[in-house]
Amino acid sequence: MNSLAIDYGTKRIGLAIAVNGIISPIPPQKNDSNIYHNIIKIIKDQNIGKIYIGLCEGKIAQKTKEFVKGLLAVVELDIEFVEEAVSTIEADEIYKDNKKSKKKYKSLIDSISAAVILRRAI
Repeated sequence: MNSLAIDYGTKRIGLAIAVNGIISPIPPQKNDSNIYHNIIKIIKDQNIGKIYIGLCEGKIAQKTKEFVKGLLAVVELDIEFVEEAVSTIEADEIYKDNKKSKKKYKSLIDSISAAVILRRAI
């Protein structure tokens, strides 16, 4: 079963998929009025069977839960929360270890964080 991980952010939503057990970050999506439509397209295109959402403590946790309520209204998949504490720090280390350019950091870090969340889940 293919899986999708989501690292919710108020500006960008990081995404990663696992296809046949191989985890890959995919381009993050802008958190705007098209976000649910964009996620549905990814779900269909990648034959996703389960979604994992990173959840932390604090103010962002409530916004993440509200996002999930909206997602549940448009998809009929199991959604599981995964502790995301320090996933961005871990993603930052992965990014540095792979010697990626600083220019691409902002465009990649959210999806690398989603890949970390997915690795924890599966």
